[in-house]
Amino acid sequence: MREISKKVYKKFLKTESKAGIILIFCVLISILVANSSLGGYFNELLNFKLGIATNGIDLNFSSLSWINDGLMAIFFLYVGLEIKREVIDGELKSIKQSSLPIIAALGGMLMPALLFALINIGSVTSKGWGIPMATDIAFAIGILSVLGDRVPKSLKVFLTALAIVDDLGAILVIAVFYTSDLHFTYLMLAAGVFAFQMALNYFGAKKLIYYIIPGMVLWYLIHHSGIHATIAGVLTAIAIPATSEKRKHSPLEKLEGLLSNPVSYIIMPLFALANTNIRFESEMIKGLTNPLGLGILAGLFLGKPLGITLATWIAIKFKIAKKPRLASWKQISGVAMLGGIGFTMSIFVSILSFGAPIFQLEAKFSILIASIISATAGYVFLNYLSKKHSPVIIKQKVKEETYSGKEKLELSL
Repeated sequence: MREISKKVYKKFLKTESKAGIILIFCVLISILVANSSLGGYFNELLNFKLGIATNGIDLNFSSLSWINDGLMAIFFLYVGLEIKREVIDGELKSIKQSSLPIIAALGGMLMPALLFALINIGSVTSKGWGIPMATDIAFAIGILSVLGDRVPKSLKVFLTALAIVDDLGAILVIAVFYTSDLHFTYLMLAAGVFAFQMALNYFGAKKLIYYIIPGMVLWYLIHHSGIHATIAGVLTAIAIPATSEKRKHSPLEKLEGLLSNPVSYIIMPLFALANTNIRFESEMIKGLTNPLGLGILAGLFLGKPLGITLATWIAIKFKIAKKPRLASWKQISGVAMLGGIGFTMSIFVSILSFGAPIFQLEAKFSILIASIISATAGYVFLNYLSKKHSPVIIKQKVKEETYSGKEKLELSL
């Protein structure tokens, strides 16, 4: 099982690296289209209604809603599977393994939220405190992968685990704080469907179809309950079995493998295309200096690296966790800068935070600028360290290659 998890992690890392590059292109395309003569047609496409609506069923939503509520539920299903795998047999399996990324992620969530809240205290945009809390896995790993062997593998593992915990935190924040009016009838029905899924797991049902079809019903019920529908993806992931009789290709790993490419190469690029179609106007630059823009910039670019680095230092100083193998404090600080790449989850929370289009637009623009600055700063700093200490990097690589047995396996995972 451990060897399978190792292979899954390597595939995940490779996929996320490529996905980060694709996302960059999608963002550029979306922005170019929004600022061209095609911008109006693109908005019409996003607002185009798709689906059916009857007296008993309401599934008639805009293209944008299908992407943000429907396709993103599949994204959250994938993230949920990812988190469950790590908890069962991965980086989050034990307190010793998971303590550092968990503590670092908590610091990286609390500090940005605090900075945003302080800057926006008493303003109409104070509800957006959750925007700068999350790290975009694909973008962050994509930037780090460009550096290749110039950073220790342990730092890549650290950033990946941190981003996974970040996603879990974002999911909980969305579920608890970013909901509309609750409809308890739908909530009770949804609870019943989830209980049915868990019963299937308990009695040993292994076929994915037994969980996917109830999962679709669960999505519909949660969508109409007031809680954001994407939570249905996480609940379904919790119910899917993580073991199999042959100890190979468990339902969880099978579904994670099936979703990996569609999520990375279709769903996330579509989300980026649909939600970064920002038409630049002179007023937007001013928006960077208002409480909303400043809160996001400060939260992502300052709060993220400060929170991650400080929490990591505290955990290591008090021997709660161990420092990533062969990593220097300067390298940890550089990776913490990459934690300021909010993008996907930050944009998603900004959409949930504000109904007013002007606030959504300002938030997206601020997230884009903060993510670009964080990505650039992190890459330049880590690249500078690799050039300044190239003999150390070579020595680290030799050490990594000479580890054997358990040590080598721990380094690779």
